[in-house]
Amino acid sequence: MTGTALADLIAGNHAGPDGYVRLDVTSDVWTALAEGCAAGQHDLSALWVDEGRVRMALNGKGRRAILSLKTDKGAYPSVSVHHAPALRLERAMRDLHGVRPVGLPDGRPWLDHGRWPGRESTARYEFLRVEGDDLHQVAVGPIHAGIIEPGHFRFTASGETVVRLEQRFGYTHKGVERLLQGADVARGARIASRISGDSTVAYAWAFARAVETALGWSVPPRAVLLRGILAELERLSHHINDVGGICNDAGVITINARCMLQREDVLLVAAACFGHRLMMDCVVPGGVATDLSQDGIGPIRDLLARLEETRAEILRVYDGLPSLQDRTVTTGVARPELVRQYAAGGFVGRASGRAFDTRKAFPYGPYDRLDFEAKTRIDGDVDARLQVRMDEIVESLRMVRELLDRLEPGDIRSEPPPFVAGEGAALIEAFRGDAFLSVTLDSAGRLGRVHIRDASWFQWPILEAAIEGNIIADFPICNKSFNCAYSGQDL
Repeated sequence: MTGTALADLIAGNHAGPDGYVRLDVTSDVWTALAEGCAAGQHDLSALWVDEGRVRMALNGKGRRAILSLKTDKGAYPSVSVHHAPALRLERAMRDLHGVRPVGLPDGRPWLDHGRWPGRESTARYEFLRVEGDDLHQVAVGPIHAGIIEPGHFRFTASGETVVRLEQRFGYTHKGVERLLQGADVARGARIASRISGDSTVAYAWAFARAVETALGWSVPPRAVLLRGILAELERLSHHINDVGGICNDAGVITINARCMLQREDVLLVAAACFGHRLMMDCVVPGGVATDLSQDGIGPIRDLLARLEETRAEILRVYDGLPSLQDRTVTTGVARPELVRQYAAGGFVGRASGRAFDTRKAFPYGPYDRLDFEAKTRIDGDVDARLQVRMDEIVESLRMVRELLDRLEPGDIRSEPPPFVAGEGAALIEAFRGDAFLSVTLDSAGRLGRVHIRDASWFQWPILEAAIEGNIIADFPICNKSFNCAYSGQDL
């Protein structure tokens, strides 16, 4: 099996303003591209249904493409029969749109829990069988201790050692893509900001860029810089919070307390400078909705200094606690070959040596004019994922300072051009990793099909593999080190 390489297929074709080459393909080429994903010739970025077609976004060798295949009365050749990372995507597509992936290796529903109006079912969801002596199952969730979103984890264990973990989600499915359909651009931007509460800036930015490229809508230079500041503050907030959460699950509550206070510091400054703790609705098509006053620059600079001090102190304490490192080093290893297969991004991918960062691989403003490093580690364990976060905090602090230095007076939003029918897509580096969003627009400025793919789609399955061979008691720390989204995945 060799498949077709994306670079060969799209050679000589020009990309659109969003950087994507768009081609219609036959079922044979579709299957060959799926085989190419499995052979490592390119990466699967997204897979969705649009007006009687299935569409596949691929990345490879610095090029991007969106390939479309017309279904045969809803049927099309399964991608996951060749490339496992497509499996959950195809199960969700079948649940939501009724398409039939021919050869789908797993026919169970994904988002549909048998309670949707007109589709009620009492059929029991069958978890995969594991055979062996003296095995037992432990069911965790979907309701958990603490205020977190629901998800079910079914452990099969031999004693305390995990033999298999199987996840089930869909409990937070809220029909985001259907809510977006038919909305105008302004309402679409508000919904996009609420796709996942911890990535409000990232998804608002992805939506804005997709709409802007579809319409040829330019963004003022000051707004581009402000978007970068907002995104890096969001990244800092969650990275410092995750470091605390990992240490908390290892029993070191003092580090967690320090991190929680520091995250609250970020949120307070964000609220003072941009009007919202999570900076929700700040990024909008055409620019940003809230300017940063001259009086707001000083508090952000002071915040950066406090964050830098906190990071240094946390790292000093972390390095000086062998009992803490005993819980993180060699625990929950994400194998590099699996990370490459799933094209996992963010700290999950970079902690296992996959040096992919959308801001570097497919740069967009202001990152196309910033010099920063996408730091990687090679061990792929809980410790490596924590260390990548700590490295990224350093880079984000430096980037925010540089962006503040570059701010000059100017407009923060431009007026939209005349609406025309078209489509656009965007790949944005959220704090978890690459987030994909595609939109179609009609000539009245109404949204047609909108598709969203969170980084978690390709990270959750790796967690299933990473916990194998570890004890059940280490699952919370492994889970927190991945910190995949429930809401962002269920949509």
